Amino acid sequence: MSHLLHIDSSIQGEKSVSRRLTARAADAWRTGHPDGTVAYRDLGANPIPHLDPETGLAVYVPPDEHTERQAASWALRLELAEEIKAADVVLLGLPLYNFGPPSVVKSWVDHLITPGVTVDAETGQGLLGGRDLVVVASRGGGYGPGTPREGWDHAAPWLPHGLSLTGLEPRFITAELTLAPVNPAMSELIPLFEESLAAAEREIDALWSPVAV
Repeated sequence: MSHLLHIDSSIQGEKSVSRRLTARAADAWRTGHPDGTVAYRDLGANPIPHLDPETGLAVYVPPDEHTERQAASWALRLELAEEIKAADVVLLGLPLYNFGPPSVVKSWVDHLITPGVTVDAETGQGLLGGRDLVVVASRGGGYGPGTPREGWDHAAPWLPHGLSLTGLEPRFITAELTLAPVNPAMSELIPLFEESLAAAEREIDALWSPVAV
């Protein structure tokens, strides 16, 4: 039976474009996999704690020597890894915050990189490969070639590098200029936002559509 892991990270609630698009993608997946199952994690509403000097060292301490906080952090690492191992497809919503990923996504990645669990401790080979990671990204402004802020999106370039040790390889669907409808200074860009959003929706709708032969 096919299984989808759906993860959101936006703090914008119903205003979030990334949440709107991941919901559309999850519905498209369900349509294509009527007998499949879905698990959901909301990093925005229930953030993963950031690693600190105590919890960050839990991977180097034998489990029977863990402090209470280290034991909880280690258990969370295992839980997050098992969520992915159980999935055929991972769907991640990735808004751009201050030109980078939400800190909760960075924390999620930090917890996932766990030697012996998601990374072979001897060979360094990632143990989470072989599944599809679809990242639905949203960007408030425009960051494409020729724009004033070309290259300022540090979330999309970072994520493949951040996850590389695990074997996960993300593919991206992106909607940009999402602030145009709510920022008067960007009102003239609304048509470009609508084009970008429509293009992202078409990509999403085609993700799991039957291939004509």
